[in-house]
Amino acid sequence: MKINKPSKAGTMESNDIYIMLMPNHKGGIEIKLQSIVMKQFGDEIKRVILETLNEIGVEDVIVTALDKGALNYTIKARIETATKRAQ
Repeated sequence: MKINKPSKAGTMESNDIYIMLMPNHKGGIEIKLQSIVMKQFGDEIKRVILETLNEIGVEDVIVTALDKGALNYTIKARIETATKRAQ
């Protein structure tokens, strides 16, 4: 699945994550993450983002994620929503 246009999902509220997707013309998946819990959960957040993109079949995307302590199911839902909006 290709990302055709920039899209976003989520908010900057507590316990949420703001996701922005953009086409990556260089190819591959690039994740830029800022999180209030980066030291404790940064790797886990990136894993959930990557796993969700792979499940959906998204390729060649730049993901910018601004996390405010979202749980895994919220991260997954925001990625899915942003992906649908990008088509």
